[in-house]
Amino acid sequence: MRPALLAGAAVAGAVGVAVAAARIPGSGLSPTSVEHGDLGSVLFLVAAFAGFAVYAVGVGLIGRRRAAGSLAAVGALAVVIQLTPLAGPLLLSRDVFAYWDYGDIGARHDGNPYGRTPSWYPHDPAFAAMAPGWRRSPDVYGPAFTLASEGIADASPSRADVAWTFRAAAAAGMLVLVALAAVRARRRALAAAVVGWNPLLALQSAGGGHNDVWMMAFVLAALVLADRSRSVLAGVSWAVAVFIKSVALGLVPVALIASRRQHGLAIGFAAASGTLAAVATALFGTSWIGALASLGGRRSRYSIPSRIAELGVPHPVAFALVVVLAGAVFVLLCRGALHGRARFGVAAIVVLLATPWLLPWYTAWAVPLAAADDDATARWLAIALSAYLLPDRVFV
Repeated sequence: MRPALLAGAAVAGAVGVAVAAARIPGSGLSPTSVEHGDLGSVLFLVAAFAGFAVYAVGVGLIGRRRAAGSLAAVGALAVVIQLTPLAGPLLLSRDVFAYWDYGDIGARHDGNPYGRTPSWYPHDPAFAAMAPGWRRSPDVYGPAFTLASEGIADASPSRADVAWTFRAAAAAGMLVLVALAAVRARRRALAAAVVGWNPLLALQSAGGGHNDVWMMAFVLAALVLADRSRSVLAGVSWAVAVFIKSVALGLVPVALIASRRQHGLAIGFAAASGTLAAVATALFGTSWIGALASLGGRRSRYSIPSRIAELGVPHPVAFALVVVLAGAVFVLLCRGALHGRARFGVAAIVVLLATPWLLPWYTAWAVPLAAADDDATARWLAIALSAYLLPDRVFV
């Protein structure tokens, strides 16, 4: 186990170097800084890739061991790796300021973030901080997260306070994911390393403050509860995940099929979803239902449909091709769930490969599920996808 733990320590060191690189004046790695040369970005990427290579080696070493391994030591290193980015600046994304602005619309302006866009309040400090591409878009997040954002916006008066709060929450969420993956997996030390030692997740969670971490925390909590025959509570946890970010809905069919003999999951999901929908409608009207329409037509450079389009295939054709292939795989996954093998990690990877809007922090959808499933294929696919997305957003 010692070589694997040395690898984990090396990952922590590499993440520390990457964070230090982001603090170099003029690095441009913080969205609130001005770039003056590529030194910071180059050093950041070298450290991140070196850390990622050692991470993969460490996971491989733990995976080859038949013994359970030292969960306490692996978990301690995971805590260090996931919390280290808190020592640096906000990294690579302005999403936390979008959360702030949507929260401000309700908390400070008594408006409806699903009916009004940030451009209604151009003098709001969050408006200047958020990415320009989202200033004319209504809230695209679930009502549960929007309500949490309103609370944070109300309690955090400054840009720095908001960024720190969301980043600290995401870092805490990552530690919850590490714990839940370890609890669910048969090989607990391996699962904790797969999630907790991943440099990309550390840099994008404690570094970027993204809300995907807490969506997945409720998804994994649902799986842990279902494993323990707490099916009603599992259904409630699935509903909360969906109302944080609706993409979790894509994994619900696999869960419902896998638990078809536990009717409590469907009952809990339906009851909680109905309750949350009623509360959301009372607070925001029905406009929250169409929130994701704001994502229509958006494409990211690293998405698989965009990569296929770079080969000369029209983007609509590329997207349709990927969706058809992903749909076929998803049908097979549902069939497997029907026969007792629910592969949530693979299902999350399929969703990621099909989306035209693929971002680095979305790997939080797949990595924890692959680890919790004890699925070697999903584990290495999720690690490969993380490596592929590692340089995204560094050089724009």
